[in-house]
Parts: sequence; C-alpha cells; structure tokens
Amino acid sequence: MSEAILLVGGKGTRLHPLCTYTPKPLLLVAGVPLLTHQLARAAAAGVTRVVFATSYLAELFEREYGDGAALGLELVYVTETEPLGTGGAIRNAARHLTCGPDEPVLVFNGDILSGLDIAALRDGHRASGADVTLHLTRVADPRAYGLVTTDAHGRVEAFLEKPERPEQIVTDQINAGCYVFTRSVIDGVPEGRVVSVERETFPGLLETGAHLRGVVDCTYWLDLGTPSAFVTGSADLVRGHVDSPALPGPTGDALVLPGARVDPLAVLSAGTTVCEGAEVEAGAIVEGSVVLPGARIRGGALVQRSVVGREAVVGTAASIIDAVVGDHAHVGPHNELPAGVRLDCGVRLPERAVRLSAPTYAQ
Repeated sequence: MSEAILLVGGKGTRLHPLCTYTPKPLLLVAGVPLLTHQLARAAAAGVTRVVFATSYLAELFEREYGDGAALGLELVYVTETEPLGTGGAIRNAARHLTCGPDEPVLVFNGDILSGLDIAALRDGHRASGADVTLHLTRVADPRAYGLVTTDAHGRVEAFLEKPERPEQIVTDQINAGCYVFTRSVIDGVPEGRVVSVERETFPGLLETGAHLRGVVDCTYWLDLGTPSAFVTGSADLVRGHVDSPALPGPTGDALVLPGARVDPLAVLSAGTTVCEGAEVEAGAIVEGSVVLPGARIRGGALVQRSVVGREAVVGTAASIIDAVVGDHAHVGPHNELPAGVRLDCGVRLPERAVRLSAPTYAQ
C-alpha cells in the first residue's frame, strides 16, 4: 500500500470558534497540525502518495504542506465544489490515484488521533482477501458513533449509524474512521453525487456479499471534534500517552516551542503546549491546555484544560477553565470563564465583566 486518500473537507463546527480561520485538521495539536501527526504515521507505514479530499478553506492545506517533500510524501489536492459526503469525496479523490485495481488504498479521516498500526491493517487486508478492512475500536458510550457488528472471524455483519434508542446499542464496536479499500471497490462508488460511505457504500457492499473485514484495535483512539477532546489529545501527545513521529520535542509535563517565552515563575503542567510567539508571565498557572501562537497569559492567570487562540490575551488574575478563547480575543483582568464558555474571535471582555465569585476589589 503506497497510496492514501485523506478526508479533510469538514468545517469543524463542533470546535467553534477554533475553526473560524483554520480547518480542523490544521489546528495545532502538541505544537504541529493534527494532520502532520497523521501523515507522519502513514509515511512510517509505507505510504508515499496521499490525495487530499478538501473543501472548507481548501487553499490552506497546500499552503501548509506544498508538494509534501518535507514529509517524504507526494501530495495531491482535490477540492469539492459541492459537498459529496464521505463516499462521494473518496470517489472524487480516487480519480487521482495511480495504483492498479487490486491494490490496497488507505482511507482515513483528518480529525482522528490514533495509535493504530497502519502497516498491520494493510497486511491483514492483503492476507484476508477482503474488499474493505475497517478499523474498529470500543468505546464506553457508543451513541455518538456508527456501530459495527462482526462475527467470530472478524467479518462485518451489520452497520448501525448513531443509535437513537437503547435497544439499538447491540455492540460497543464503532467505526474508527480508518479503512483499507481494494482500489476496484472505490471505483464502484457512484460519481458526481452525494454518497455516504457509512450509510450507503458499506451496507450496499454487504448486500452484494462483499467481504468487509473489521479489525478491533483498542490502542489509543480519540476523535478531536470537540474542544475538550482537542485539549485532551494534545496533552496526551505531550505526555507520551500516544506516539507520534512528528512530536516537535521530548515528551513530558509541558512542551514549549521555540520562540515562546515562559517566565521561570510560571507553572506549566499536565501536558500543556505553549506555541511559538506565545508568552506566559510570572505567576500564571497553565494546566493541560493549548496556548496557540502569539497568545499572552498575563501574570497570576489560571488556565485549565482550555484553548487560548492565536494572538489572544488572558488578563492578569483571570481564570479560564474548560473553555475556549478565540483568536484575537481579549479576556480582561479578573474575569472568570467557567466550563463550556466559548469566547468568539476578536471579542473583548473588560475587566471583571464575567465573575463566578464575589469580586475582591482590593486585588
């Protein structure tokens, strides 16, 4: 397997406002774009050529990666003018594949952080003679995912998309968003229209008797589609809970990128990343958070499990807990942003505008 299709067309609406100016796959996770971690793992498994299926802010992908030479890859960019769904996007991108009909093609989503052994998935696909091999994982609460049942030999029996009733939860195995297709199967997907690979392609293949193989792999897996998952994934990379050849520094309690400034009297912990050009002043405490390029954390501020956007400012003695501060936003001194708050890009909060505790004006 030397070719892959990478699905990166989504708008990242669940991550608002982080994706206002940046596509979700290009958000910095442990200091580099999420895609860089994925591409590095694919390259390590023997992939040499990747076709990007893009849509939202499509031009930014080529600006980031160019021809792919820096990653040891050949990259091709395909942009959807109209949304085609997952299956339609795969079929549209397949026009740019060069492999033969019997060759395996890796297909993966651009918002997943995973420790999957891609080479083993490919080798098992070849050995089994499957038409499609799906990476499956197990989760405690599968309601938000597509369920996949398999027999004792790993052959897929049925698909159930996002169960709505308790009796529909017949397994904890979910579609983990990474597949190996035999090229000829992709060529059989209808062209030029919306196709859902989960709701149309896979069930249709089952109906025709195709061999769909499910591989349950319970190594690290995380969908980075929400702010809490985003900061968790970044922190897990920094602390070494999941490996990545693209991590731009040693694992540990914090990762400070070149060009960032952190005062010796600031405290960083729990897998925090401070990106280039960002500054953390004396007395600030930053735990398990992502501080994006150019952001400022002023003295005495507390930032826990949060994202501070590009060029944003968290003022003196402010606290940000399980929250998102958008790019260029400004949180004035002594504000207290509670869990779940998302401050939009460019918003400015004056001093003490948001409080959970009674203000002490002697501060």
